[in-house]
Parts: sequence; structure tokens; C-alpha cells
Amino acid sequence: MTDHFKTNEDIRVATQKLLVYCQANDWAGYDPYDALNSRLFAAVPMLDRRIPRLVLTQALKRLPVNVRPLLAIPKTQNPKALALFLSAFTKLHRIGVKDQPELIALMIERLSAMRSAGVAYSCWGYSFPWQTRTIVVPSGAPNLVCTTFVANALFDAYDHSRDSQCLNMALSAAEYIFNELYWTEGSAASFSYPLPSVRSEVHNANFLAAALSARAYSHTGDKKFLLPALQVARCSAAKQQADGSWYYGEAASQHWIDNFHTGFNLCALRDLSSHAATTEFADVIRRGFEFYRSHFFVADGSVRYFHDRTYPIDIHSVAQSIITLLTFKDVDPGSLPLAHCVLHWAMTHMWDDRGFFYYRVLRSHTNRIPYMRWSQAWMLLAVVMLQEASSSEGAEELDARLAKVGQ
Repeated sequence: MTDHFKTNEDIRVATQKLLVYCQANDWAGYDPYDALNSRLFAAVPMLDRRIPRLVLTQALKRLPVNVRPLLAIPKTQNPKALALFLSAFTKLHRIGVKDQPELIALMIERLSAMRSAGVAYSCWGYSFPWQTRTIVVPSGAPNLVCTTFVANALFDAYDHSRDSQCLNMALSAAEYIFNELYWTEGSAASFSYPLPSVRSEVHNANFLAAALSARAYSHTGDKKFLLPALQVARCSAAKQQADGSWYYGEAASQHWIDNFHTGFNLCALRDLSSHAATTEFADVIRRGFEFYRSHFFVADGSVRYFHDRTYPIDIHSVAQSIITLLTFKDVDPGSLPLAHCVLHWAMTHMWDDRGFFYYRVLRSHTNRIPYMRWSQAWMLLAVVMLQEASSSEGAEELDARLAKVGQ
């Protein structure tokens, strides 16, 4: 752990270290959910069943020691991680870090090569199979969440350099979501997740897909993207609880409330509202942010994973907390200082000077495994966005604020 994070220059140095670490590892790494990449399942077919798959996944997710090399689990490049890197790279020049167009080009090239096979559209899945409570999602099988993050990164790249390849892939992804995942049943409207065959209402998936569809509409003017986006967003908005929260999903097994999925909901709703030029969801967003702000932050700058308990303190929640606060800095003047406070806590308790962030802080110990998608990619984007949001402040004013945070 370190406690020398006192100035804006410290943030910049940490960003450079993190970038060097990720590049040195060729943007590849382990993941909390990559257990089923183990070659043991091919060597011992009797293990390749639902219960062993669930048990191994949960065991590796919780173990503070990384035993993946012993289980023949390889490091992989994950399309979602590459998308987060790409979004971060398009912002580097705005924070005084030399623009690196070769990194942007590399991510675009790799994302293009990693599109899901056998599908007519540009769409993406994770670099590992994963077992839900009922089904196995194969490695590379396209899913809504991975596809929306990649498509948004490609939109970011298009906005940065006007590369038509990026626009075409992003619009193809929006077509995939509209043509393959959108469904209605009675008064319900939703997008399928994690597979096209699964009809369940998962709110962060709905809002993310609706926001992407609205972004496609903003680029094309084609209302075929906008109308289902609004319909789905209305259905999930109507499921907001009286206190401003959302359950993860509507199935009985999905009634939990967590940090980063709630953050996804709020950021996606703001994006949708911007791209669709609508204030329809303003009250839903306001109540949701009030719940988020009052339930997921601790006085010392740490953030909760669930709304009603402190541990685990998860680096993905840290990153999304910073991103969500930055998204709402125009409506809450305390958001930017709090985002700095969150980063200061993470740098003090979850940063390794070798250039990476730890996975989780628990009550009894810290899990120091350096996951690539879950941890480093998310934090690179969050830290770059924080510097971008702070760039309008004078250096002396920002350093004074950071010094106060560190006291």
C-alpha cells in the first residue's frame, strides 16, 4: 500500500504506470470468472458439469491466492477490456498524456478480429465460458453487455478520429441488439441477456442497450433504433423501487442491489436522455442518483459493493463509482471532490507500485490478484476520466484539493 498520492502529478504518474503495466502484459490477464478456461475440463470430462463448474468458478473468485497457472488457465485478451482501453485511449491527449494513435489503431484492429464468429452482425462475447445458475454461456458467444461496451468504445473512436470502420461496426452492433435481442410480451419490453434465447428483465442490460440504441439514433436519425430503446427504458424505469433503487433483475434470484450495476443504470439513462434529447427520465435519474449517493459511499472514501453492507470493497465498484460521480458532476457540486476522495482511498489501499490495482479489500484480508478486465481496464478509464474532468481547474487549485483529500 502507498500513501504518497497527494498531487495531480501523482495521478498522472499512476496513470502512466498502469498503462505501462497493461501494455507489458499485452492487454491480457486473468479474470474473476475465467475458471472454465481451465484445460482440466477437457482432460477430465466428468468435471464438465453444472455443479463442478459453479463450485470452481466461485472458489477461484474468492481465493486470495491465484492458482490459475496450476489449473492451466491461460491469460486472455477480453473484448470488454479492450473496449475500456480504447475509450480511455481516445481521452489521453486531453489530460496531457501524449496521444498514442497506434494504441487506438491496435485496439480497433483487435476488436475487429475478435467479433463473434458465425453472426451476421458485429457483436462480441467474453474470452471465457461462464456458468449461470441455469445455463452455460460459451466463450465468444455474443452477449448484450460486452457488445454495448465495445460498440460505445467504437463510437468514441469514431468521434475521436472519424474512422468510418468504427462507425460501421458500432452501428452493426446496434442492429444486432435491435434485430436479435429486442422482445416484447404483453406490456413488457426488454432486451435478452445473457443469450438471445433468455427472456428475463435485467435492468442494467436494458438501460445499456437502450442508451447504445439512442446513440445509434443520434448518428443516423433512424427511429427504428430510438423507439424500442424508449420502450425498454420505460419498462425498466417503471421497476425502480420507491427509494430510488433497482434490483439487478426481476427474477426472484436477482433481487439484490449493488454498486456498479446501479451505476450502469444511471449513466446509461443520462446517456440515453442526451442522445434522444429527452427529459422524460429526469425524475427517475434524480431519485436513482440520490439513492446511489447516499448508500454506496463511506466517509473515509471507500465504496460499498452492496447498498447495505461495507464489504467487499471491490475495485470494479471503485471505478464505476468514480465514473458515475463524474457523470453527475454538473448536478451535484460535491461529486468531483468525492471522486478524488474515492481514488485517494483506492490508491492508498488497493494500488501496487508495480503499476496495478488489487481486486478486493475484505474485512479480514486483501485479495491482491491483478485482474485485467475487472480491475485494470476499468480503473484506467476511471482515472483518465477523472483527470479529464479536473482539467478545467487550475493546477494549484486541484493540488490544494488533493492535499486536503489526503489529510
